[in-house]
Amino acid sequence: MPTDEYDPEMGRKFIFVTGGVMSGLGKGITAASTGRLLKNAGFDVTAVKIDPYLNVDAGTMNPYEHGEVYVLKDGAEVDLDLGNYERFLGIDMTADHNITTGKTYQHVIQKERAGDYLGKTVQIIPHVTEDIKRRIREAAEGTDVCLVEVGGTVGDIESMPFLESLRQFASEEEDGDVLFTHVTLVPYSKNGEQKTKPTQHSVKELRSIGLQPDILVGRADDKLEPETKTKIAQFCDVPDAAVFSNPDVPDIYHVPLMVEEEGLDEYVMERLGIADEALPKEDRDSRWRELVTADRTGSVDIALVGKYALEDAYMSIHEALKHAGIECGVDVNILWVDSDEMLDKHEERLKDADGVVVPGGFGSRGTGGKIEAIRYARENDVPFLGLCLGFQMAVVEQARNVLGHEDAHSAELDPDTPYPVIDLLPEQYEVDEMGGTMRLGAHDTDIEAGTLAEAVYGDTSCTERHRHRYEVNPELIDELESEGLRFSGRAENRMEILELTDHPFFFGTQFHPEFRSRPDRASPPFLGFLRAVLGELDARELGNEEVTA
Repeated sequence: MPTDEYDPEMGRKFIFVTGGVMSGLGKGITAASTGRLLKNAGFDVTAVKIDPYLNVDAGTMNPYEHGEVYVLKDGAEVDLDLGNYERFLGIDMTADHNITTGKTYQHVIQKERAGDYLGKTVQIIPHVTEDIKRRIREAAEGTDVCLVEVGGTVGDIESMPFLESLRQFASEEEDGDVLFTHVTLVPYSKNGEQKTKPTQHSVKELRSIGLQPDILVGRADDKLEPETKTKIAQFCDVPDAAVFSNPDVPDIYHVPLMVEEEGLDEYVMERLGIADEALPKEDRDSRWRELVTADRTGSVDIALVGKYALEDAYMSIHEALKHAGIECGVDVNILWVDSDEMLDKHEERLKDADGVVVPGGFGSRGTGGKIEAIRYARENDVPFLGLCLGFQMAVVEQARNVLGHEDAHSAELDPDTPYPVIDLLPEQYEVDEMGGTMRLGAHDTDIEAGTLAEAVYGDTSCTERHRHRYEVNPELIDELESEGLRFSGRAENRMEILELTDHPFFFGTQFHPEFRSRPDRASPPFLGFLRAVLGELDARELGNEEVTA
């Protein structure tokens, strides 16, 4: 029986997940949920996200274009779906688990320039497709099952080399080692009938390029009706048992429970020939179900003060707050506060909030509203959590409103500021390119004993993921710390954590703790923040041995 470790005798299995009809259907959550169930059954599971865009990575993309930029431990800037895979599968991924058109073409062109193809004409087939297949196999090495999600929609021009690669891949692997799962939209007519024609056309498009789906997953408001499943099976040439519902649920963490109820995991294991190796149902890991279905004893309202009117731009923060809520046994309601308009329209919403979170971001737009939100939290003893830019704006707010330097700012946002409390990292002076050149990935922070930071982390060090180019100006540290502000976490001369000594919970991090938060392992800063909101933690009482985070 598997013990969540790679079984070399079983051989690698691959599940390719494609989508049709429209983007944003939830392919990633469907794939991640399938992986979660396989992991519960004892298999070692990993995932690969294919993004067909020409960008080498997601690092230079505006959140409005593609949602948040997620950062992996090795510093890779990737699509937000990689965050879902880490949270659902409980694993740390690397740059190898994200394949883009830009990354693939860049590598092939570099090899051509170096003469590695020995004078041959370099073409999509075989050179690009071979590189794609190589990347998938390398990412899957050492695991039992690898889920491969192809971004976009079948029929997109940019997806064609990847789909061709999958067609070749399936023919090169042993029978029964590869499954194709296709996720489609099942809309409703005006009279409430579930319509299968979009699914039929999507599968027809898929089959026209040589791919026959083994499993069809219908996304709809409700479960698919039996007759809908039968019709889809009939017109798409799959067994009735291969059509599954994935209806809307109140929370994405309930999707594994829904597809388990549909029997998707059992069908997948049967088709891949690994059902006999799975743990008996009574022995499978049930922690996920217990976590996401645990009773909540109340709710809190948290103001998230950001400039992007798009939930996906702050997905990991939203999820980290949710994880802390799971551990504390409360529901967390997010009040989305537009920092651009806060002073005119949204200031009242801060008064309704039990806590304030100011997230990261780039550019000057909305920073004035963020600074005022931080000031409000500081002056009214409202629990505050600042992340990356939120941390930096807390330093600016301290310099302006406590120390009296009205023109204090970040040199990133105001190059002419006479009091640059935030300045460029020394190693960034000669950097010209934008992509992949920031301080990225996991770095260690030393935490001062006896501080709120130590209470939050329960340790005198932590490792968190970074994504920034500017930092606190080390020449101004002494003055910044002269009126209650304390830099309690440092990495040599880099300021990583700040707190206020006379506030119940005023906490900022230069790093992004949200990227390491998991449903079964809430991020310490988010957990400490939520416990402060609930009145279970007050930094002013840290001398009391009973106070812990």
